[in-house]
Amino acid sequence: MIPLEVIKIANNIRDMKIRGAAEIGRAAVYALSLVAQKSPASKAEELMEHLEEASKLLLATRPTAVTLPNGIQYIMHRARTALQSGASLEELREIVINSAQYFIKSSQQAIKKIGEIGARRIRDGDIILTHCNSSAAISIILTAFRQGKEISVYATETRPRFQGRLTVKALHDAGVPVTLIIDSAVRYFMHEVDKVVVGADAVTANGAVVNKIGTSMIALAAHEARVRVFVAAETYKFSPYTALGELVEIEERPAEEVVPPEFFKECPNVKVRNPAFDVTPPEFIDIIITEKGVIPPQGAILVLREEFGWALGEELSRTFREE
Repeated sequence: MIPLEVIKIANNIRDMKIRGAAEIGRAAVYALSLVAQKSPASKAEELMEHLEEASKLLLATRPTAVTLPNGIQYIMHRARTALQSGASLEELREIVINSAQYFIKSSQQAIKKIGEIGARRIRDGDIILTHCNSSAAISIILTAFRQGKEISVYATETRPRFQGRLTVKALHDAGVPVTLIIDSAVRYFMHEVDKVVVGADAVTANGAVVNKIGTSMIALAAHEARVRVFVAAETYKFSPYTALGELVEIEERPAEEVVPPEFFKECPNVKVRNPAFDVTPPEFIDIIITEKGVIPPQGAILVLREEFGWALGEELSRTFREE
């Protein structure tokens, strides 16, 4: 049994009313806490069935956002362990609710810490280019600006959903000098840029970064112009599945985000491809800034070992065998 509020959250994630990797992860975890609060279960095993059902619904919404499965895994691992240890119904409810609250709080604190760590890499007078709408990237820029550094920002529109406009508004409202540019103008302006600062939806075991479509082209243009590329990513965006050779699934969005329905009446045989993300190889990334410090892309596997441990790797292997 899934509460209506949880179904609404799942729909909002799928329809991008809730967007941004961090927000998606927090929303999914909060949804599981709602299941724990509202489930009419009469025993712990029944509550676990409701949690499993809600997890499947949430996992199907946005396949590329690693914060989603990582957040759900964080809660469900603790719930399954508690159930196996003989937890009562009320104890299981409390464990899920408390775990969700801790995850959400830690996520929010991570953004602040990333801002503090990343701002040390921003120099007075820097011109920064950013892409899409990353709370971690924005945190770095705003922290540097509030430290008194005279910086300015180029922000891409980020078509077709124009998430870059959200970034521009956030920076504008904080007083940061910001210029909105069309995505295809990135190479044109790159010679003026000192640093590229972007977020991530997922970081793979080899240090490649999955982020909003267009990120890889920006990184390529920066590499050509010898501009440093900084990726801001919370450690729960590192994908443990990729350590076992799994590829991150790249989500494709509806064609109607790119063209109006009337277009297909005039051109019925035209196909529209609308991938939401692309993969930037590690050789085009200088550093990844996490809440635990700065690492080179090649250090991603060390984060996976520290954050998720070999126990999780074994659990993932077991999951794959069962599937």
